[in-house]
Amino acid sequence: MARTTVASQLAALRKQRELIAKKEQALLSKSHDKVLTKIVQMAKEAGLTASDISKAFGSGKAAKVAKGTKSPKSASKGALSGKKIAPKYRNPANAEQTWTGRGVSPTWVQELKTAGKLDSALIAAPH
Repeated sequence: MARTTVASQLAALRKQRELIAKKEQALLSKSHDKVLTKIVQMAKEAGLTASDISKAFGSGKAAKVAKGTKSPKSASKGALSGKKIAPKYRNPANAEQTWTGRGVSPTWVQELKTAGKLDSALIAAPH
């Protein structure tokens, strides 16, 4: 008899869970409808088309930040971010190729590192 009581309780709980899931979906749908209505209204006011919005979604680009405000990414960058610095190494095989010593090292630098000859590519500092 205990087995049928447990089975019936489980069945009742499953039914309640299904009802709650349906209510949750209905509420989410209602909320989504309101948000979509606002988005469509804003797009019409801005003169945007569905194609414009689709392109923006597909590109993965975030909206541009207004002048004078900092994006979260730029706020975390250092003081030298975006500033040019003098190269520290020059490729002995091709003098046009240089490297500042920052960021990902080029192939020629990696080859010199493995050969233990990176110092030979150092550019002499002006005195």
